[in-house]
Amino acid sequence: MMQVLLFDDPAIRGSLLPFTFTRPVADIRVGILKISEKWKKLSGAEISYLTQDYLQKKFPATSLKALAINGAWMPQKGDWEILQNLKETEALFSGKTLLAGYIGETEKNLSTLAEKDVVQLPHEPALLQKTWNIFQFNASEIRKDFELITHGRVSQKIQDQHTIVYGAENIFIEEGAKIKAAVLNAEAGPIYIGKNTEIQEGSLIRGPFALCEGSTINMGAKLRGDTTVGPYSKVGGEVSNSVIFGYSNKGHEGFLGNSVIGEWCNLGADTNTSNLKNNYAPVKVWDYTKGGFSNTGLQFCGLMMGDHSKCGINTMFNTGTVVGVGANIFGDGFPRNFIPSFSWGGAAGFTTFSIPKFEETAKAVFGRRGKEWTEEEKEILARVFELTKSYRIWDKTS
Repeated sequence: MMQVLLFDDPAIRGSLLPFTFTRPVADIRVGILKISEKWKKLSGAEISYLTQDYLQKKFPATSLKALAINGAWMPQKGDWEILQNLKETEALFSGKTLLAGYIGETEKNLSTLAEKDVVQLPHEPALLQKTWNIFQFNASEIRKDFELITHGRVSQKIQDQHTIVYGAENIFIEEGAKIKAAVLNAEAGPIYIGKNTEIQEGSLIRGPFALCEGSTINMGAKLRGDTTVGPYSKVGGEVSNSVIFGYSNKGHEGFLGNSVIGEWCNLGADTNTSNLKNNYAPVKVWDYTKGGFSNTGLQFCGLMMGDHSKCGINTMFNTGTVVGVGANIFGDGFPRNFIPSFSWGGAAGFTTFSIPKFEETAKAVFGRRGKEWTEEEKEILARVFELTKSYRIWDKTS
C-alpha cells in the first residue's frame, strides 16, 4: 500500500492557530471530511503526518518511503491522478508553494524536495491558509465530499411521514439516522446525514449541510446552509455558515454565524456571536503570526474557538473574536475579541485556568462521551499551556 505523508507547511500552519495548537493542518475538518480523510478516500493510501514534535505521538509519521503532500491542500477531482503521474525526481508546486513530492526514509528528506525538478499544478489548488477559509470554503467542500462519499451508493429512505423534503435527489442518509417532523431543503445544495444521527422535531435545515456520525440536531433548530456539524456533537438554536469540528455542543438557543468551533467545546445557553459589524466594515481578527490583528477582508466573520474552550450562559462574542485552547469564559458584557488559551473569566477580566483545574474538567467531559483522558492528550495540552504563556499578560503583572 502506498504511504502518504501529510506535512504542515510552516508558511501556513501559524495562520491556522488556534486550531493547529492541538492538531496537524490536515486534521482540520472542512466540508464533511477532514483534509486527511479526503486524501484517504481518494487514494486508498495509508495516511500519516509530519507535524510539530509534541503532536507527533498522537499523529505519527511513517518512517517508510512516502509521497509527501501539503496538509493544507484540499484535493479536487483529478488531483490524485496528477500525483500518480509525478516522478520521483519531481516536486509539485503551485507558484512558490510546495504541494507534493516523494521522500526517502526520514522526514528530514522533506527539505530535498526543493532541489527536485519543479512541476506546476495545472490549476489553482484549494489551499487552507487562514482560519476563516474553513467556513469560506465549507460550501464547496461539502459539495465535493458529498459526491466523493455517496457516489454509487443508495441513501436510506426517510420513514417519517411528517418530515418535508425539497430536492430529495440531493439528500443522502446513512444507516441509523433518525429524522422526525423536520424540513430538509436541499434545492440550493446537498444535505448529508451521517450514521446514527438524530434530527429532532421542528428542525429546519437548508443545504449545503453536513451532519456527521453520532450527532444530534435539537428540537426547533434552524440550520442555514454552508454548515457542518462534526461527529458526536449537539446543536440547537440558529447556525449559519459555520463548522463545528466534533465532540462539541451548542445545544440551546442563540446565534452562531460564520464561525469555527473546535473539538470538546461547549457554548452555554443563549450564547450569541456577532458576525457583522454595525458599520459594515471588514472584520479584523487576531493573527498569531503577526502578534496583532489582521484584516480578513470579509464583511461576515464570527467566532474562532480552539479545542476544549467553553462559555457560560448568555455569553456575547463580538465580531471576529478569537478564543484559544482551554479557555473558560463567563459573565456579562462583551469579552475582549482575543482571548488567550487557558483564560478564566470574561469582560470583567481574566485569570489563568491552571492545568490541574483544566484537567478536572477535561476528564469529566471525556468521561461523559465514554472516552479516556490519556497521557497523550495530557502532554499535548500541557505543551500548549507553555507555548501560550506569553499571551496571558495578566500573569506578568500579578
